[in-house]
Amino acid sequence: MSIDILTFGCRLNAFESEVMRGHAEAAGLADTIIVNTCAVTAEAERQARQSVRRAHRANPAARIIVTGCAAQIDPLSWSRLEGVTRVIGNVEKLTPAAWTAPEAIQVADIMQVRQTAAHLIEGFGTRARAFIEVQQGCDHRCTFCIIPYGRGPSRSIPMGAIADQIRTLITNGYHEIVLTGVDLTSYGTDLPGTPRLGQLIRRLLAAIPELPRLRLSSIDPAEIDPDLWHVIEHEPRLMPHLHLSVQAGSDMILKRMKRRHRRHHVIEATARARALRPGIAFGADLIAGFPTEDEPMFNDTLRLIDEAGLDYLHVFPYSARKLTPAARIPALPMAERRARAATLRAAGARRAAARFQSMIGSTVIALAEAPTTGHAENFAPVRFTRAVAPGSLITGRVIGADATTITLDAA
Repeated sequence: MSIDILTFGCRLNAFESEVMRGHAEAAGLADTIIVNTCAVTAEAERQARQSVRRAHRANPAARIIVTGCAAQIDPLSWSRLEGVTRVIGNVEKLTPAAWTAPEAIQVADIMQVRQTAAHLIEGFGTRARAFIEVQQGCDHRCTFCIIPYGRGPSRSIPMGAIADQIRTLITNGYHEIVLTGVDLTSYGTDLPGTPRLGQLIRRLLAAIPELPRLRLSSIDPAEIDPDLWHVIEHEPRLMPHLHLSVQAGSDMILKRMKRRHRRHHVIEATARARALRPGIAFGADLIAGFPTEDEPMFNDTLRLIDEAGLDYLHVFPYSARKLTPAARIPALPMAERRARAATLRAAGARRAAARFQSMIGSTVIALAEAPTTGHAENFAPVRFTRAVAPGSLITGRVIGADATTITLDAA
């Protein structure tokens, strides 16, 4: 039996791909290719469509099943691609019944979903780091974002189920767990007692002392709750690396994006975290060339990289998404968007290179993700001086650095 899964997009998709693998195997599907799509940009959709066409050319007899956010939003267009035998929605893909049902299109109205079931998985194939879904969906409507239409309303996994999943993964040899969600800082608003994300982390770390490393995926800089500030300061097992959903550094653009934060929130959050946890690193998502962004507005975003100390950047040229309010505003020329994205990436690369140089002589503990590569606690990419066991935690001294990597003496 052959089941290949092509995963696009976020860490939540990576988790859900493993859930689907289990359901597809239990259903006895043979010679099947599952394409788990992303809809965050037009480029993400293009790459997924290209992968479907490529997979069909390479294996015309294979069953191709398309799922994920892009499939949820526009199932009919995906069903028309040559070789696609089934399209499954984002809720249905996580249910065993969907993998044995005869319908060619199984996509319900995700906006009516109010609960998310917990799913227990054993591992992530060759990945050394494990991702766990703790939250799903989003109740906010940023003007550029199509994802709520693919994921539905915000809903959370109860703490007990999350703890059970973590214990299973630790038993199976994982040393680092990443908590993932669509809107992670909205965790718990739908649960009894409305626990916040910080309370979840405090309780998980207290209940599972054998967990060596816990990491967070993207969070909103204006919604870090008091308990989360506490664990940032006092809990070394929470990795000193926060990825912030920033998007822009201009207050006017942030307002037009309908974001929950403003420029000063990003600067204040990074300064506070740095004071509580010296050496903490920050990643950020940035959109270049949002409609109406002029040169001064763009420069506000460019300056924010240094003012907030953003080290690892995910930069995207603005991509108009059908159904979103921003898509109705005249867009900047794509060449301008790409040029601004390149400028932001270059600024981020300079900051990252400087951070790597500053780590020379320090001692770090790195998670080995391959025999000679991994990531440090602050998510700096690591190159080991000798081959090590993937999945292990390696303590060593940083003996060198270049623009993209630190070198760890693993002797």
